[in-house]
Amino acid sequence: MVNGFIAELRWRGLLQDSMPGVEEHLNSGMRNGYIGFDPTADSLHVGNLVQIMMLVHFQRSGHRPIALVGGATGMVGDPSGKKAERNLLDEDALRHNQACIKAQLERFLDFNDPKNPAELVNNYDWFKDMSFLRFIREVGKHITVNYMMAKDSVKNRLESGLSFTEFSYQLVQGYDFVWLNRNKGCSLQMGGSDQWGNITTGTELIRRMHDGEAYAVTTPLLTKADGTKFGKSEGGNIWLDAERTSPYKFYQFWLNTSDDDAARFIHIFTTLSKDEVDAVIAEHKAAPHQRSLQKKLAADITERTHGKAELEAALQATGILFGQGTAEVLGALSEKQWLDVFDGVPQADVPHSSLAAGIPIADLLSDTTAFLSSRGEAKRALKEGSIAVNKAKVGDDRVVKTDDLLSGKFILLQRGKKNYFLVKAV
Repeated sequence: MVNGFIAELRWRGLLQDSMPGVEEHLNSGMRNGYIGFDPTADSLHVGNLVQIMMLVHFQRSGHRPIALVGGATGMVGDPSGKKAERNLLDEDALRHNQACIKAQLERFLDFNDPKNPAELVNNYDWFKDMSFLRFIREVGKHITVNYMMAKDSVKNRLESGLSFTEFSYQLVQGYDFVWLNRNKGCSLQMGGSDQWGNITTGTELIRRMHDGEAYAVTTPLLTKADGTKFGKSEGGNIWLDAERTSPYKFYQFWLNTSDDDAARFIHIFTTLSKDEVDAVIAEHKAAPHQRSLQKKLAADITERTHGKAELEAALQATGILFGQGTAEVLGALSEKQWLDVFDGVPQADVPHSSLAAGIPIADLLSDTTAFLSSRGEAKRALKEGSIAVNKAKVGDDRVVKTDDLLSGKFILLQRGKKNYFLVKAV
């Protein structure tokens, strides 16, 4: 990478706030920097990708990224951006979540690079043996209550109520930075702009406890062009775990972004160079109907998150809804992929025994499934040649049987190019 880290963040639109001197500090040699991840779920989601990409760009700039999984802070709960106190998880649940998160981070960061390998740490390891008395004696005495009360994360919660547990969170996170500064030579903490108060408490602790050098950098909080929160869909979070959000739905999330959002997101969520980004945006502007920008964005992120094989499957599944694909392609879909691809398409359960006996196509279209309103409409559509079973056109003499089941369970009915109906054998 030609650019220094801060310059890289700047052109990508990833820089919100930074402490004075940080650019010179980073440009003068390899540095260690970290970002903390909340382990209260067993998967990260696309909202976490902003911070993951910060670590990716940090490593590509020649620095050493540290990902901190907050096993201890996850037991406390960060009040930043929260309206109410969260439920706290036990140690076993947190340990499970940490293992899952590490596996996801390994897809993005190189933990085996010979020069600047990424590292994963867990703050439970240095907090588990620290007593409350030791903490308030060694750490708490360095920060005044007035300093802590001035933080937005505290002020914004005073009316609704803030427990002492959450009030103390900034000290706990601040000590993470102290420990990493002492033990890992870590001089930079990064995070979202809502973390500025917590991060600067850490830099202040480092200065007061051992006159150390430390810096802070934050990213903007990402919203979509229409002002709504990034990372949400009608079904909730878009997760990085394929069991929670399938690769197909993950690909579709990025493919369906608006032109304005896609132009910003390709800066933020890919490692494409500035020239490559400019070229993709120019290509899209020349022929926006082809959605080349969204396709490039979706393919890049899906492959990095789920691998090439899952990207290819997502591309094939996407093609099915736009008239591409054959019975052979449909038959290669798993049951989950069938349900993902045809989510929202009208469906009907048909007894396996009825298909074993055979159902005339006109009956299947009308009486059995109500895909078409009547047998008369079914016969007219068949006469027009507009009906297909599993992507193959059929006539009115067609009988649909168990032999037509794809993936052992499904039959795809179609009228015209885009009018689909899914039959499920039960």
